[in-house]
Amino acid sequence: MASHICCIVPPYLLRGIVESQAVEDDEYKECARHTLEHRAHFTSTRCDRFNTLSQPHASRAHAGPSTRQSIVPEVLLQHIAECEDVDEETRERARGDIEHTRSVISQYQKVLAPEEEEEKPGVAATAKPKPKPKPSAGFYRAVYDAKNDPDEEDLPGKVVRVEGQKAVTDETANDAYDNVGRVLDFYLKEFNWKSIDNKNMHVISTVHFAKRYENAFWDPTRRQMVFGDGDKFLYRFASCLDVIGHELTHAVTEHTSPLVYQGQPGALNEHISDVFGIMIKQKFENETAENADWLIGEGCLLPDVKGVALRSMKEPGTAYNDPRFGKDPQPASMADYKPTSDDNGGVHLYSGIPNRAFYLASVAFGGYSWEKAGQIWWKAMSSGRVPSQCTFIQFADVTTDVAEELYGEEGAKIVRNAWNEVGVTRKH
Repeated sequence: MASHICCIVPPYLLRGIVESQAVEDDEYKECARHTLEHRAHFTSTRCDRFNTLSQPHASRAHAGPSTRQSIVPEVLLQHIAECEDVDEETRERARGDIEHTRSVISQYQKVLAPEEEEEKPGVAATAKPKPKPKPSAGFYRAVYDAKNDPDEEDLPGKVVRVEGQKAVTDETANDAYDNVGRVLDFYLKEFNWKSIDNKNMHVISTVHFAKRYENAFWDPTRRQMVFGDGDKFLYRFASCLDVIGHELTHAVTEHTSPLVYQGQPGALNEHISDVFGIMIKQKFENETAENADWLIGEGCLLPDVKGVALRSMKEPGTAYNDPRFGKDPQPASMADYKPTSDDNGGVHLYSGIPNRAFYLASVAFGGYSWEKAGQIWWKAMSSGRVPSQCTFIQFADVTTDVAEELYGEEGAKIVRNAWNEVGVTRKH
């Protein structure tokens, strides 16, 4: 069972489809219900994972492996090394990684059974020690096809495209491959962060998961992205750069400041993914903070849906208003914050409040969102100052302090004003 699943489509939107009298297609309602149940099945265990990650280092050994060799099996590396339409540089890198993997296994076996590794007479005195191969410095991307199989145990599926391979006929696979690369390239260039774990972890994606599955998610146990094809309202998840940025950022959050997936810290967890997802989208489209639309999942809604995106960071609560699944319920201010037991305490619902604060700060700084506001949010998350049970006001304090460190009193004033405007204020 997966440790946690974050899905880009919020549960209240899916629930709206299931309960809507305006949706007459029972088969479609059943697909939406299945998607909702799938999310609910994993969300409770997601809390367990972030609770584990928030514990002292010594007590979270069971949180899951993160080494590069545990991510890409040798059979995939062999496929890359032998594939004729993979460029020679990548093939050579894969061959080196295979040699390194085998060397690690060999050393491990010697520890377990040294008597089987005795040196032959006359060899040790004359043979020169062979230098140990090192793993390559880069990461590999690989895209698989689930062929509409809904069983997570069958992931990742059949390999479609691997690192260094030219585009294939499956455009969804190409979109997943290209957009994962863009996300990781952004983290490297803007924050000097290497892949997901800062250790060049390889990234696997699976497309065509289940039938008419209207969601996309990051599966941390299998360390991979999973994309459904969508149906009548939602689709093209692999084509939305901000969606992939959002999901992969949940994995990055695990390696920076794990936020418990409940209540306000859970909403901040979702907020961080939206922040970095939107910055990646704006960087790719070369949009300034002032000129950008600040829409998350803009390309996921089918043309006949009355809406523009899954969420709006600029104006939370205005992304959609369709009789078939309701109106966007996100509040834009703490004035409308009400404790709830739904959605793990409103992790998707109330992420709109800090989202708008980031939007306001970005516009106030001017220029591109990742130049100043993004640097503040990144340093806050990677500095160790964000507690696992962080509240909105605590996060506001940390980002304000970091803004002063980076940009002086004026920077701190901009960030504090942004938080004040959404009602996240310090009581004196």
